[in-house]
Amino acid sequence: MKPRGDVTHRGGCHCGRVRFEVDAPAAIEAIQCNCSICRMTGFLHFIVPASCFRLLSGEDALVDYRFNTGTAKHRFCGTCGIKSFYVPRSHPDGIDVNVHCLDAGTVASIAITQFDDNDRDAATAAIAHLSQAG
Repeated sequence: MKPRGDVTHRGGCHCGRVRFEVDAPAAIEAIQCNCSICRMTGFLHFIVPASCFRLLSGEDALVDYRFNTGTAKHRFCGTCGIKSFYVPRSHPDGIDVNVHCLDAGTVASIAITQFDDNDRDAATAAIAHLSQAG
């Protein structure tokens, strides 16, 4: 059951093999991170509780990539190379959806908060609420 006021956003990768849906507010709280992988890929973070995310298709197309601590589980489409979601290091109990991979029509607004990877502990604490079911 969706929390009151939430909508079902749908999205996926470029080639369409990976498709997902996520129950979340129409007004999105997004995060822009300055770490190397986020900066290089242009990932715009939208962290939600894992219970609000459903992978509809493409599990067999996903390729995992881990680096540094190995905590984050980066998942890319093996066909087109797009990372439409992953399990973040900062919120291993949640799912981090790439706002750029959401289909048009359900996002009312996007508020962007900067995440400074150079002060990871403070930045993580400031967004701790995002992966918690409300």
